[in-house]
Amino acid sequence: RRHRSTGDPASPPVPQEPASAVAIGEITPTDPAAPPGFPIVGIGASAGGLAAFEAFFSAMPDSGQTGMAFILVQHLAPDHKSILTELVGRYTRMQVFEVEDGMTVAPDCAYIIPPNRNMALLGGRLQLLEPTAPRGLRLPIDFFFRSLAQDQRDRAICIVLSGTGSDGTLGVRAIKGEGGMAMAQDPATTEFGGMPGSAIATGIVDYVLPPEQMPGQLAAFVARAFSRDSASVMTGAPEAEEALRRICLLLRDRTGHDFTQYKRNTLVRRLERRMALQQVERPDQYLRVLQSDEAEVQALFGDLLIGVTSFFRDPEAFATLQAEAIPPLLAGRPAGAAVRAWVCGCSTGEEAYSIAILIKEHLESLEHPPLLQVFATDIDGRAIEQARRGVYPVSIAADVSTERLARFFDQEVEGAGTYRVRKGTRDLLVFSAHDATRDPPFSKMDLISCRNLLIYLNPEVQAKLMALFHYALNPGGVLFLGGSETVGESAELYAEVNRVHKVYLRREATGGAVGQAPGYLVSTGLLGRQDLRWPNTQARTPDRTNYRRVTEQALLQHYAQVGVLIDARGEILHIHGRTGRYLEPAPGDAGMNILAMAREGLRRELTTAVNRAVMHREPVRYQRLRVRTDGETITANLTVKPVVVSPEQSPGASPVEIHPSVIPDLFLVLLEEIPPEANPSPVPEGAAGGQATVEPDAHLARLEQELQAKEEYLQSALEEMATANEELQSINEELQSTNEELETSREELQSVNEELATVNGELQTRVSDLSHANDDMSNLLAGTGVATLFLDLQMNIRRFTPAVTQVINLIASDIGRPLAHVVSNLANYDRLVADVTAVLDTLTPAEIEVQTVAGTTFLMRIRPYRTLDNAIEGAVVIFIEITERKRLEASLRQDRATLCESIVAAAREPMVVLDRYLRVTFASRAFCALFQVRREDIEGRLIHDLGGRQWDMPELRGMLEAVLTRDTPFDDFEVRHDFGQSGQHRMRLNARRIAMPDVRADLILLAIEIVSDKPSTDLRGA
Repeated sequence: RRHRSTGDPASPPVPQEPASAVAIGEITPTDPAAPPGFPIVGIGASAGGLAAFEAFFSAMPDSGQTGMAFILVQHLAPDHKSILTELVGRYTRMQVFEVEDGMTVAPDCAYIIPPNRNMALLGGRLQLLEPTAPRGLRLPIDFFFRSLAQDQRDRAICIVLSGTGSDGTLGVRAIKGEGGMAMAQDPATTEFGGMPGSAIATGIVDYVLPPEQMPGQLAAFVARAFSRDSASVMTGAPEAEEALRRICLLLRDRTGHDFTQYKRNTLVRRLERRMALQQVERPDQYLRVLQSDEAEVQALFGDLLIGVTSFFRDPEAFATLQAEAIPPLLAGRPAGAAVRAWVCGCSTGEEAYSIAILIKEHLESLEHPPLLQVFATDIDGRAIEQARRGVYPVSIAADVSTERLARFFDQEVEGAGTYRVRKGTRDLLVFSAHDATRDPPFSKMDLISCRNLLIYLNPEVQAKLMALFHYALNPGGVLFLGGSETVGESAELYAEVNRVHKVYLRREATGGAVGQAPGYLVSTGLLGRQDLRWPNTQARTPDRTNYRRVTEQALLQHYAQVGVLIDARGEILHIHGRTGRYLEPAPGDAGMNILAMAREGLRRELTTAVNRAVMHREPVRYQRLRVRTDGETITANLTVKPVVVSPEQSPGASPVEIHPSVIPDLFLVLLEEIPPEANPSPVPEGAAGGQATVEPDAHLARLEQELQAKEEYLQSALEEMATANEELQSINEELQSTNEELETSREELQSVNEELATVNGELQTRVSDLSHANDDMSNLLAGTGVATLFLDLQMNIRRFTPAVTQVINLIASDIGRPLAHVVSNLANYDRLVADVTAVLDTLTPAEIEVQTVAGTTFLMRIRPYRTLDNAIEGAVVIFIEITERKRLEASLRQDRATLCESIVAAAREPMVVLDRYLRVTFASRAFCALFQVRREDIEGRLIHDLGGRQWDMPELRGMLEAVLTRDTPFDDFEVRHDFGQSGQHRMRLNARRIAMPDVRADLILLAIEIVSDKPSTDLRGA
């Protein structure tokens, strides 16, 4: 037998000590600073995977030298021995092993997962683990892909092939999060497109290809990504830095996000990986690709976002949050109070739902639970849309306990499909596209979770986000960071709850600069819109808008002594002058809202004026308002006007740094007391009647004007209510439409499910019938004892019966191998492949007698293999043993020859037997006596050479040849001739053909009759 691989086969790796059965989250990754010298490719498949494996490995280089290791993970029945190792070995020259515990991974080898095992990669070795999940819920592909990502980092490569369900999707996310590469089979080429379709739906798969195209693309990527030092492309050369700056500028222009705030090494790694995928050498070349290909811009944007997450990622950290942070945070909350949480950088929502589940579980244990609202934000709009749907693959069962799956999720298709977050939990969350480095923050939060985002940002941005989170948190609020993140230089703002799992508590700021929202919002300095140079390592003190200068310059235009600068919500930003006669602290929790602090007589008009100024962006003025203050009533004029901040009012800031999305809408409230003898009637500017007029009855005029102001206030409230009702009505209609669409979709899914169940039943019946038919045919072929060989159109062996092994050296694993690679036992016959090819070309059956080296003779019949549709799909070669028949034929031939010789020998007339060359094969005694010759002297000689060529008669020769060729006998052909020592004779010659079916040519029987010597006119001379 030939060997599958060339050269000396390497010995299998020596098994190591078995690994303990630990969860995948507990496997410690290897040191990323010392990766192995070759990439490792994880391949996951399920139903239909064998055909994909065949196409993939058949397209590999013939030498089997790829420089990569391939690890195959397939859903296997736990109680059946797998033959996947033998099947894959037919299509590749690489060595193929079924994994043993502790086996070291080597390049140019393929490794197959054994049945009923989970497999992980740890330190370059494969560890086998006992599955803990029940059968049907096991996710071996996700399990392995995650360990591959942790162990190999950016050298990890994963491929998702044909299969049902969604196993592998979470593993793809993990590998992409570490900077690896992901491929998926084109669903159009799969038998079952569930697994690759689920992976593709994440939007992070790098290549979607048929299996036969994957090896070439894989080799090209590996050659570009791993053949050089990853830092060599982005050196400190000016042209490289300029290209990097332009790439960031292009990204900011196309996506609206500034990636210069990312750590340079992170950005460079992601750029180089995209360059390897695009097969470009230099950054300037990649910049041209980005300029011409919008899809590549979005792909780079997605890679830079690093949207990798999972439910309860780092379970110990979430357990710490649940045990040490949430109970104290919710203790003593009154019923109906709000508990607010913000998940910053939520990606596709898993972390946000995880935190909502933890808080909800604790709230359910309280007698009078407060209300919960979770805000989840991310800059990736596609991820936010997926998070809003709340639909996740069944593979989340690896991260979510069975109890939580039952309580908080609905499985949309039993045993497969997806999990959907239940409506009660989904309604607790609000998802929004939001950039924490640019957009105004949420406020009054009890919990902020920002995990695995800060590690990708520059220290300057990290410090500013820490200040922002401090402002957004309520006193005593909790900050939850990732395992590799800390509060850094902002330690004075936060107290540690748990150092290991990064849970912090908000402290009160010691300085006035930190925690003041308006100043921070204007002065974040995170929007360097024009300067795309990399920031200095030393953080700059944030520029702050000078609200004092804004207020004073606005007051100078009105010569007023009292003024308050507010935002659109009425929050006080700056106070000028003494305002105690107009404002006083409101009872309850301390606040700085001017509407709540306004004294009696001022609150209603102030509320109306602020609303009108915000809505119409124009000044609003009320005159002669009677304000009750400190037991007396004063008269004052009220003016509310918008304020525009100029660059000069923000020292050190350029116009582009004061961005409209950062600076809040500002309004100046002017309060001016007037002498008591003046007319006290309050008249709003622009109201009917213009300025106040002096009436004879001042009291009546004042009441009329107060009534008019109340009517205006009521009208404003009614308009706001009408607007809110319209919005509610619109939302209600959208929800109703969505509900109808969901109901229709549910009915369609139910119908599809029923159709699939019907088709599945039919397929099961057909599979059973096919199995029975296959058994019948196998028994029939084995029972006949006929050696039969089935070949496909590529001359590969499809099937054979046991009897054929006498003719050709075959074993069960040879199925799928080319016929030309198999050694036969036939002697002096090497045209088997050529003869089969000729039959397939001409569609004409052929029969050939062949003989083995052992002397056994077979009749070989080659016929085309025809399907029921009369399609040719190969050839059938049948070997029928005819050794006994050949022996009988030889015996019969010998008997015939002996009989013929006996008859001729016993005849009294001269007779001679000639072969097709007219050579004498036998002569009778009468012939020898008549012509005085010996039999042994004439046998084997040509008849016309006998007796000195006495029989050389052209006419006789022609007649004898006609006997054989045209079966034309002749009688009474007279010849007279002088035969030397026997004398002159006159003879009549008669000739007949003797049929010999067991030889290639017949014989001629020539009989001679001696005629008395009388005159005759028919005599012919020699």
